[in-house]
Amino acid sequence: MNKTKLKLGTNTRLAHSGSNPRDFHGFVNPPVVHASTVLFPNTATLVNRSQKYTYGTRGTPTTDALATAIDELEGSAGTIIVPSGLAAVTVPLLAFAASGDHILITDSVYSPTRQFADTMLTRLGVEVEYYDPYIGAGIAALIRPNTSVVFTESPGSNTFEVQDIPAISAAARKAGAVVMMDNTWATPLYFKPLENGVDISIHAATKYPAGHSDVLLGTVSANEQYWQRLHDGFIALGCCAAPDDVYQVLRGLRTMGIRLDHQRKSAFDIAQWLETCSGISKVLHPALPSHPDHALWQRDFSGSSGVFSIVLDKASQAQAHAFLDALQIFGLGFSWGGYESLAVPVSLSDRTLAKGDYDGPVIRLQIGLEDIEDLKADLTRGLEALSA
Repeated sequence: MNKTKLKLGTNTRLAHSGSNPRDFHGFVNPPVVHASTVLFPNTATLVNRSQKYTYGTRGTPTTDALATAIDELEGSAGTIIVPSGLAAVTVPLLAFAASGDHILITDSVYSPTRQFADTMLTRLGVEVEYYDPYIGAGIAALIRPNTSVVFTESPGSNTFEVQDIPAISAAARKAGAVVMMDNTWATPLYFKPLENGVDISIHAATKYPAGHSDVLLGTVSANEQYWQRLHDGFIALGCCAAPDDVYQVLRGLRTMGIRLDHQRKSAFDIAQWLETCSGISKVLHPALPSHPDHALWQRDFSGSSGVFSIVLDKASQAQAHAFLDALQIFGLGFSWGGYESLAVPVSLSDRTLAKGDYDGPVIRLQIGLEDIEDLKADLTRGLEALSA
């Protein structure tokens, strides 16, 4: 059966994409290839590098399996696999930004992305400018002749501003700038960056694709126009991922649709409930009708994930810490997308434009696979400690 010619559902594609058991003697999972040296049959082949695999950094059957699966989800011309979500941000920025360039980054961006831009990129002679995530088509006014990259992230880290990606992409493309998007929150299941005008789609595969809080990985996918340059930059930087990590993410990918659907439903249920709780002034979840960007989210996204934030009502930092310390099921830890629920305080101190109108501390929640009523009971413990 040629699966590539069938119109398959999301979970079917996740279960079967990226490998053909007949290529590996019928085994349903591809092999984990640990590789550095690859041998050539003769000198001519070696000199011309005229065989599929030439060195471990340039790909193996293991990395090809995951990259192919991601390409099927993204609709991309090619995907590179890198050792972390942050590397998935830094590698394309290094591949497309050069000394003397000007780049635009949303002010609601993941803070390590900002740190990289403000340190490494500026040191390399790149001018970095942050823009309001709500700018939409108005970004055209900020684009200069030397603007090489427009970097987007939607929804925004921690405060979940939804950007008008099609409008931003259209303006950037007209000016010849490359559009990059960190799409980790939605995954390719709930938003398709390349179908909405984005050129480079970025994911921390550490999160939902891996799904088990035990591996770091990033993926970067490009359209036909920019794939070769992305790949060339990746090869030049030598930033390749370990085969065991790649295999674990491919394994996690098989169940991502089911896990993400469960976390989506649980998070939305809990977000709705939190809107009724005393001690909460705002719930920052784009799928809620109360969210200011709900209509835009509804237009562009087909689902929501398990991460959102709450604003504690006129609480002090001490009260926010009391809320967090009272939690027994929610762990206090960074990252998200795993099976366990997490909570962290949010700092907006590094932002210049997207500080928002929050009348208390912001807490980010990652909803895992636990039972909803247990999570609500745990959050109630936190709210009781807050009021006490």
